[in-house]
Amino acid sequence: MRTFLDTFPVPVVFLFIVATTCLANEVGYRIGRKQVLRGSAAADGSAGGIQGSILALLAFVLDLTFNMALTRFEARKQIVMAEANAIGTCYLRAELLSSPLDSEIRALLREYVDVRVEIVQTLELATGIARSEELQADLWDAAVRLSREDAGSFATLLFTQSLNDLIDIHEQRVVAGIYDRLPAAIIVVLYLVSILAMLAVGYFLAASGSRRTVANLALVLAFALVAILIVDLDRPGTGLFTTNQQAMLHLQASMTE
Repeated sequence: MRTFLDTFPVPVVFLFIVATTCLANEVGYRIGRKQVLRGSAAADGSAGGIQGSILALLAFVLDLTFNMALTRFEARKQIVMAEANAIGTCYLRAELLSSPLDSEIRALLREYVDVRVEIVQTLELATGIARSEELQADLWDAAVRLSREDAGSFATLLFTQSLNDLIDIHEQRVVAGIYDRLPAAIIVVLYLVSILAMLAVGYFLAASGSRRTVANLALVLAFALVAILIVDLDRPGTGLFTTNQQAMLHLQASMTE
């Protein structure tokens, strides 16, 4: 279901949310008007309390979902920084190795950084991840050769540790960027609660005898903006809020100097 939702651009999702919540509000208003005309609905003190409770529930679900999306977004930023640091450390420690493997390893690491940057720029995830793993295998083969040539070398030990960190962080970044998303069930619950809330608002507005079009539209737009912010934060690599790659770009530039 997540894959299906991701096929729609953020502006399309925003317009869909606005349209469906406005429709729900209108349906609620018409139901309320019918009840008023029949004399079975009237504005009383309990109506405001019920409406307030429903909107409070919507606010709670919005807050919960937003915090979950923001936490994941921040985690992705931290992983990019950690990966840049791990690659940089591995690159520096490669200088301690003996020739000609040191030059070979540093060339592989430069290509590795280029691939990592290109993944984000082109969004060719499958190709980029596959090439990254091929380069990791080449780097590990070089580390195995180093270990066999000089198993007791402290420089080899340091390099191997940093290479292991690099590989581990790659896995963390793949999981955080592709799989660690908001559960589809939470998105569905948020949407359903919003529809019910807008139905209730429309109904109680009709019961009170006031349309309040401007305030009603402002409520719908405010909800839609927060909802689309959640959707955008949960889409790494696309939308308005993308994971900052400056650490990786800075590393790439320093390697070519």
